[in-house]
Amino acid sequence: MKGFSILSAAFAGILFLVSCETDLDKINENPNDKPSVDPKVLLTYVSKNMFQVNGDNMYASRMLIGTDGENVYQYMKWNEQSFEDYTKGLLNIEKMMQEAGKVNNKNYAAIGKFYRAYYFFNLSLKFGSIPYTEAVKGESGITQPKYDSQETVMSGILSELKDANDLINTNDKIEGDIIYNGDATKWKKLINSFRLKILITMSKKTTLGSYTIATEFASIAGNQTLMTSISDNGELKFADAADSRYTMFNSSGYGSSLYMADYFINLFKLRQDPRLFTFAAQTTSAKEAGKPITDFTGYNGGNPNSSYSDNASLITAKNISKVNDRFYKDATNEPSSILSYSELEFILAEAASRGWISGSSKTHYDNGVKASFSFYQTYVKNPGQYFSGFDVNQYLASPLVVYSDSDLPDKRLEKIMTQKYMTMFHQSQWTSYYDYLRTGFPAYPLKTGVSAPFRFRYPQTEYSYNSTNLKAALAAQYGGNDNINSKPWWLQ
Repeated sequence: MKGFSILSAAFAGILFLVSCETDLDKINENPNDKPSVDPKVLLTYVSKNMFQVNGDNMYASRMLIGTDGENVYQYMKWNEQSFEDYTKGLLNIEKMMQEAGKVNNKNYAAIGKFYRAYYFFNLSLKFGSIPYTEAVKGESGITQPKYDSQETVMSGILSELKDANDLINTNDKIEGDIIYNGDATKWKKLINSFRLKILITMSKKTTLGSYTIATEFASIAGNQTLMTSISDNGELKFADAADSRYTMFNSSGYGSSLYMADYFINLFKLRQDPRLFTFAAQTTSAKEAGKPITDFTGYNGGNPNSSYSDNASLITAKNISKVNDRFYKDATNEPSSILSYSELEFILAEAASRGWISGSSKTHYDNGVKASFSFYQTYVKNPGQYFSGFDVNQYLASPLVVYSDSDLPDKRLEKIMTQKYMTMFHQSQWTSYYDYLRTGFPAYPLKTGVSAPFRFRYPQTEYSYNSTNLKAALAAQYGGNDNINSKPWWLQ
């Protein structure tokens, strides 16, 4: 990462925020001082960008397919990813925390630590070792930051989240908060719930730095406040206003060449699960035949392993479902979450199944399913057309859904991960894919000879501007090879 370019990006982001802020008297424009901006403005900007929907993961997770060309995520052929999270996210977070320090507001510092943890968590899962302890320190003269091991990153962000939990309070006002409208208690719940997400993601490991994973999980789950309903979801609600609309609103791809994958659709058809009707549109032939929206035979997907031209032929045959048009025609659609109450309950179900915490894994599993249905019944427009007559308790008792604490561990894990996966259409970004890499569930269909990549290659800019540190990191973790099939530490 080139020092000058990083600092330029930071100041450019701040100037962009200033231009969008009408309360200009809040801005300190002293030419002899560093640029200053109210932390509430930075909080709004960072939150809006962090909570957007990411569509690429749904190709990799066998939920969607493309019919207008070969999508690298669908065919597991991706290459490098960028480090733009450093410039577009982490630098503005750093600035927000600096400005919060000037006014002695601990809540902005706590939220900043949470956002740092979120970004570093996802960056490390993408690549492996990343700049962490020396990252975003260009103003201090560090323009070529060293790479820290994945264990250092993950244990470090757990400590940051612990600090965030200690800092968050009900006295310091949180303005500019488009996630929880200034409710510090809800932020505390999200912070602690995210600590559990990190720990469960590290399930292949026993320890993480100074942390014993199962012990730390049990301590947080037993002693800290966590999300308790969908009203606690860590999510962004969209508004029908400029720069505030649903991420995929008016997307041309969604309206023309994006279709459902048969693997994902069939999970719902086999379980007679009406959430399908909120995700997918009927096939053209089903519409022409006048089938009711709630007729499961009116939905069909394409094979994510087939060529895009073969799947395109299903369009001609009028036998493939597009994405439900609400995802590109509804300006507000549904909120976008990075961690929901439903996901938390599945995390707790898995932890209970593994013996990390006491209590019934089934109770958490059932709660996770119920919370997902509650989400869609709350936020999908006119839910009665999809869920009329549906009884979630009958659904939970059905053969393919029912969960028993007495089942074998693999069967319990498969049930949990399958239902967790079924809640994540346009939600929680890459979580489903990482869960698959970690557990093998649900069992994604893959073409013979094709394996699911474990990571992304580092961006070319790092080879140009930080090559010494990058090459040292590659030698330490991947034998010097920057390969998408090199297994990172967290999966070993």
